[in-house]
Amino acid sequence: MKRKLLGLLLSVTMVGALLIGCGSPDSGESKEDEGSGGTKKVVLITMDQMDQHWKNVDKGCQDAVAALGDIDYSWSAPDVKDDAKQIECINNAVAGGADAILLAANGPDAVTAALEEAAADGVKIIYVDSAANFEGEATFSTDNEAAGETAGETMLEEFEAKGITSGKIGIVNVNSATASTVAREAGFRKAFEGTDFELLETQYSEGDAAKSQDIASGYITQGVVGMFGANEGSTVGIGNAIQEDGKDAVVGVGFDKSDTIGELIENGYLLATMAQNPDQMGKLGIEAADKLLKGETLTETNVDTGVSVLKKGDF
Repeated sequence: MKRKLLGLLLSVTMVGALLIGCGSPDSGESKEDEGSGGTKKVVLITMDQMDQHWKNVDKGCQDAVAALGDIDYSWSAPDVKDDAKQIECINNAVAGGADAILLAANGPDAVTAALEEAAADGVKIIYVDSAANFEGEATFSTDNEAAGETAGETMLEEFEAKGITSGKIGIVNVNSATASTVAREAGFRKAFEGTDFELLETQYSEGDAAKSQDIASGYITQGVVGMFGANEGSTVGIGNAIQEDGKDAVVGVGFDKSDTIGELIENGYLLATMAQNPDQMGKLGIEAADKLLKGETLTETNVDTGVSVLKKGDF
């Protein structure tokens, strides 16, 4: 019944999407892709369209779809990180007849009501990268706190090599609500417990590289010895700030893998990045959706997709 009602409201929903920016990252249109054919409809909904990380999740999904067949797959995302826009993407997917949604939740609580309605309508909810506070069928993501702690330990090893035993450290995060990046920061801070380093108050950029660079430049004027970026945009921002200011003494460590981050590391403006496996998140998410929609039971429902420390020479 709910799906019928949502179907009647679909045209209104699409108009709303035009206004608030939920659309297909590939086409730029404010609607979902037409799909890849097949009888089981699966929609990937990410936090935004900005980061290469999400393109890699999509690539993993596409690879799994090509191998499995019989899946009508599409990727939908807000243009920027915004709870209302992501809710609209969820509503659009349900109204469009999605059987399963692969979701990277922008925040843990804001989308809960939309997910409750989707699940009540029979839609399978599978998390990739970041879960919401709503019980889904499975989660495929990085152990973000452990990875954040590894980032901190990587920075500490560099300080030890340089003979640096104290100093200020800046943290550029996305926001205070995105569970994955909050966990990364918690792990990073944990690595510095018991040391003489001062971790400054976190500043937020919504993952925008330009805003992150402005924040990082401010940290540099405060005399920081290190900076941590909690996602791709934040990492690019701190690397660009270090490059612009010529402060090669500042140690930059970040998260995610992209061509830009690779260049910043190879050119010496960043020390390292914690590279996730977004393609695996997408691949495993599609495979799980396929099993669930066939009526099969998942043997693993909470999978750590791993992380690697990438430094100069690894790109």
